[in-house]
Amino acid sequence: MQVYKNYIDGEWADAASGKTLDVINPATREVIARVPDSGPADVDRAVKAARRAFDQDGWPQTPARDRGRILFRIAEYIRRTAGRLAEIETTNNGKPLAEAQGDVSDAGNCFEYYGGLATKIHGDVLTVPDNAMALTLKEPVGVAGQIVPWNYPLMMAMQKVAPALAAGCACVLKPASQTPLSVMELTKGIEECGVPRGVFNVVNGTGGNVGMPLVAHPGVDKIAFTGSSEVGRLIMREASATVKRVSLELGGKSPNIFFADADFEQAIEGALFGVFLNQGEVCSAGSRVLVQEPIYRKLLDAMVEKTKEIKIGPGLAPDTKMGPLVSQDQYDKVLSYIEIGKKEAKLAVGGGRPKDLPKENERGFFVEPTIFYDVDNRARIAREEIFGPVMSVIPFDKEEDACRIANDTPFGLAAAVWTRDIFKALRTVRNLRAGIVWVNHMQPAPVEAPWGGYKQSGFGRELGPHGLDEYLEVKHVYINLDDRPIGWYK
Repeated sequence: MQVYKNYIDGEWADAASGKTLDVINPATREVIARVPDSGPADVDRAVKAARRAFDQDGWPQTPARDRGRILFRIAEYIRRTAGRLAEIETTNNGKPLAEAQGDVSDAGNCFEYYGGLATKIHGDVLTVPDNAMALTLKEPVGVAGQIVPWNYPLMMAMQKVAPALAAGCACVLKPASQTPLSVMELTKGIEECGVPRGVFNVVNGTGGNVGMPLVAHPGVDKIAFTGSSEVGRLIMREASATVKRVSLELGGKSPNIFFADADFEQAIEGALFGVFLNQGEVCSAGSRVLVQEPIYRKLLDAMVEKTKEIKIGPGLAPDTKMGPLVSQDQYDKVLSYIEIGKKEAKLAVGGGRPKDLPKENERGFFVEPTIFYDVDNRARIAREEIFGPVMSVIPFDKEEDACRIANDTPFGLAAAVWTRDIFKALRTVRNLRAGIVWVNHMQPAPVEAPWGGYKQSGFGRELGPHGLDEYLEVKHVYINLDDRPIGWYK
């Protein structure tokens, strides 16, 4: 069994308390590793190290080219070790290996992208009415506390770390307590790639013992969080005491809209992929499938038949298309929502544990891909984030009905529109209240483009130039060019 330590100030360290947390393989419930069960003392040590690296050791003054080269080296390290990182991610998280391989590749792309962007940080020269010049400078925000979820453990961590390092910030990263292993493995490489002591720190532990002390710490200038809306609200309240910069990427209940003229075969794949990818443990999952009346029954029947073909099993098995949920808590939550759904709508397929699992996986957290139909948008399974492989199929009549139903949600992270009519597609795109809208696709997240939501799906953006801006402050510099006295005391 692998035993990991925290990475603080360039050193590997146990929790101050000496306590540890078990990390399991959700496909078997077997304990596969232990990590420190850290607390406020460990957070304080990491923040002080990051503070010194930022305030005294000169990391923000490191030439942008040098910071970029460090990020390029990390990208190359990820590519060299991609196979091992993906296997660790699958074993710890449960997702199919092919999906983990894609996530690891995206993490490498992220460092490469922000390595190039490190030298493109610049301000502006402004025109002002006086005999003067005005400039804006962009400077790193300071020490960033970064709290990441368990559904995309490595990729989402690196989407925060890469732009922070490119900007010249120092980081304290808290991995999810359920899925820290791929981050800890990559940390070995980050250490080798030339990141100075104290610039990058990792503290393991629970949200209550590590996450909230990190949010409350006066030495932290910014918090970046991806997770549930409930925890996001707690973070906003706690961060307000020290008026920290905060960016939140929270929950979703994304509509996946299929008009009658959509390509039918693409529609089937797009609907299933949109909600069953990563076992449905996706903040942008298209869990509300809105289908126009003329194709409603035909598409529903086709989705049901295709769903029956989805191979469920351990993520490392080459033919697995859907793995286990991440934990007992998540497993219980999803099954409870399925029971709620049976009272609110009609069950088309799924709804329980899969049969014929390998013996070693009989205790794993496996749930069948589940489709409910004739769902009312006011039902709990249509309004609350389940975060599992549960689809709610909702009929609609006209274009305006689709937009009304799609927007009738407290969330606004993502949406998708399927149609061959470009005019209808663009009208719908303009009418949807969501931070990401896909047309004839579902779930792509290129590093070059921003990611974030409206409404209770949070605020701030990751990825693209917008992701870098989250780690930069803007300073206005006014330069007087007139050597005469200012004049008010003449």
